[in-house]
Amino acid sequence: MNSLLRKKSIDKILKDAAEGYGDGEHSGMHKILGVRDLTFFGIAAIIGAGIFSSIGKACFDGGPGVIFLYIFTAIACGFAALCYAEFASTVPVSGSAYTYSYVAFGEIFAWIIGWDLLMEYAIGNIAVAISWSDYFTHLMDSAGLHISHWLTMDYSTAHKGFIEASAWLASGNPVNEMDSGLFEKYQAWIQAPNFGGIRTILDLPAFGIVALITYIVFIGMKESRAMSNILVMIKLAVIFLVIVLGAYYVNPDNWSPFTPNGFTGILKGVSAVFFAYIGFDAISTTAEECKNPQRDLPRAMIYALLICTVLYVVLALVLTGMVSYTKLNVGDPLATIFEERGLKIIAGIVAVSAIVATASVLLVFQMGQPRIWMSMSRDGLLPKIFSRIHKKYKTPSFSTILTGLCVAVPALFLNLDVVISLTSIGTLFAFVLVCAGILVLQNMPDRPESKFKVPYVNGKWIISTLFIMAVVLIVMYAPDHFTNILSLEGIPMLLFWIVVLMVTYLTFTRQFSLIPVLGLISCFYLMAQESHTNWLRFLIWLLVGMCIYFMYGRKHSKLNTNKHKE
Repeated sequence: MNSLLRKKSIDKILKDAAEGYGDGEHSGMHKILGVRDLTFFGIAAIIGAGIFSSIGKACFDGGPGVIFLYIFTAIACGFAALCYAEFASTVPVSGSAYTYSYVAFGEIFAWIIGWDLLMEYAIGNIAVAISWSDYFTHLMDSAGLHISHWLTMDYSTAHKGFIEASAWLASGNPVNEMDSGLFEKYQAWIQAPNFGGIRTILDLPAFGIVALITYIVFIGMKESRAMSNILVMIKLAVIFLVIVLGAYYVNPDNWSPFTPNGFTGILKGVSAVFFAYIGFDAISTTAEECKNPQRDLPRAMIYALLICTVLYVVLALVLTGMVSYTKLNVGDPLATIFEERGLKIIAGIVAVSAIVATASVLLVFQMGQPRIWMSMSRDGLLPKIFSRIHKKYKTPSFSTILTGLCVAVPALFLNLDVVISLTSIGTLFAFVLVCAGILVLQNMPDRPESKFKVPYVNGKWIISTLFIMAVVLIVMYAPDHFTNILSLEGIPMLLFWIVVLMVTYLTFTRQFSLIPVLGLISCFYLMAQESHTNWLRFLIWLLVGMCIYFMYGRKHSKLNTNKHKE
């Protein structure tokens, strides 16, 4: 058991990173990033499919009141961001939450979070690539350059669309009255080549953009930084244009009722809304390429999160004010609402900017995942080839190529809704562990010095009071809540209450700091909103990772003092 919980000291981590070892060669990485570059990377990672695609589904589920979910999610992410910032300042290396967990909890937890991050970045980029493909295809159609529908979507979406369209036609409805999105899915199915009874349906644009971004990330950080800065400035300019122009068409009547589907409807958008915030943590993977990571990483995380939250809230209000929330359940809501207003030029600009925005997200996450591979390899948990640094480009070469393949190939076939949910639950799990890690770090007897620390506020009485108030309010206004959590669907929420009870007790007895505790609880609450199906998929992924760890990582770990004796 002790071997599973063996920890790596901060001094050792910093020494290894300074030596820049990988495949046995001394090779460091280019330190060129400042706070502006990191803030732009953060904005590039956050603002993408979440604002150009999934915001429509969130508004459809929650109505104008979805802004409350954006604000709550921002607060939860803000707590997590402060914890990330302290870790980034204390342990300024590329491993992000993986390395932080190695310091706080030990090797087995580090492996779990590292494996989780690999899923988060890969699945997240698959979702972004699919969203990029939707906007790209729409733009090509607008320009008169049609791409066959069977080359622009996944098999499952086309099949479901075909079944739904067939039922529509069987009921005697004319094909020309069919919804355009449904018609595209129907066409994709009937036009797709048939090989051995299997229809060939794949998302080729999604594959292509991942391949291009992987190449840019491979050839160097300078090139990646330059492209990120340009793309961020373009999409911010377009978002401001949408807000200013859209405000002119806002009809306040569309905001009534403000929460048409109640609190339950708002919470239905958890996956979509949280997906919109994913990204600020990814910049911590660039620590070894920062000029002053201990100072600049914390600042950049907070700056990026604040800027994006304001934009999300304002844009959600503009969208739900321009049209009824019932019309926003589309893949490209910003372009759609301007087309309905007859502003096709603006719709075209939005479509182009969406392509730019989602490409910038791909860029950041394609940088992040290889550096997780690299960090795990440095510690011996993965083969040495994963930490190989290219002699010319100073990037993790093998890991970057592998990341490209792990994203590009699944993007050909997977469905957007599935990958968004998996991305959200994986990211929230990382946030929970990072917040918990700060509680461990703050109580270390030999706590290392850090240029940034989460402000300490004794949470003893505050958390206890909030817990009692929450229970009382639920009993008064939602008496079925505690009964419902005993069902299969209620297991995630049951786990939430178990965790909250334990954290409340420990906070009271050990006087834990308020902010990390609030971050842990709020992120776990969002995690509990995911369906039990997503939890099952997530657990299966972790079990696969555990098998790899016990078959390879545990034995080859650099902290395994017995490996040289075997």
